[in-house]
Amino acid sequence: MTVHFTVDVESDCPPYLHTWRGIDEGMPRLLALLADERVPSTFFVTGEVADRHPEVVRAVVDGGHELACHGHTHRSFERMDADEARHEIAESSRVLRGFAPVVSFRAPYLQFPAAFVPLLAEASYRLDSSQGRHKHRRASVHTTAGVLRVPASITSSTLRWPALPRDALLARLRDPIVLFAHPWEYVDLRRERLRFDCRFRTGDEALASTRSALRFFKRRGDRFALMRDCVAADDQTTGYQRKKSAASPA
Repeated sequence: MTVHFTVDVESDCPPYLHTWRGIDEGMPRLLALLADERVPSTFFVTGEVADRHPEVVRAVVDGGHELACHGHTHRSFERMDADEARHEIAESSRVLRGFAPVVSFRAPYLQFPAAFVPLLAEASYRLDSSQGRHKHRRASVHTTAGVLRVPASITSSTLRWPALPRDALLARLRDPIVLFAHPWEYVDLRRERLRFDCRFRTGDEALASTRSALRFFKRRGDRFALMRDCVAADDQTTGYQRKKSAASPA
């Protein structure tokens, strides 16, 4: 199977906190872990983070990871009209593409109206990962308006579960497997006034649990890949099917 480890890079646990400890403290720890484990990852970064912390974006790109878009301000797209959504996508794209090519997108909170998918195509995005199978059981890999939609497989807090129940769930995930986490999860937020699923086993436990989860997939012989690799694989499959169809007798 193919595993995609992804990271939503934003301020700390929005909308509950308004701090940046995940960027200052969590990101260096996570990048070091991924380098140590040699796991290529996709970082969905907000334009706001790129404006405030360009050194973090450069570290992502220099580390060989994929830079992707997570909107500009981390506002929910469900609260925007089409013009606001178009502006949000344009602003984040302008900032992020100053660092590297960006073709993958994920909306904050995994909330992105289907009517807005054509806006991604207009902005030259090839892939959207704004759905979650844990939220929408029928979510599947499909193409809308020329954009390949690849849902997240599980919610981020699952990676922080104790190994026994976590691995039992990971073993049941379907290909392609899309995991995601946040830099703030690698900061100890256990005493913050947050929902339990946002604060439990954060900090050192989250880091150790993520390493353990990545090694679970390695032991199975799974392959780690970037989200944009899904597009290349889809193009290759579609191209092959088109050639086969064209070669078929009428």
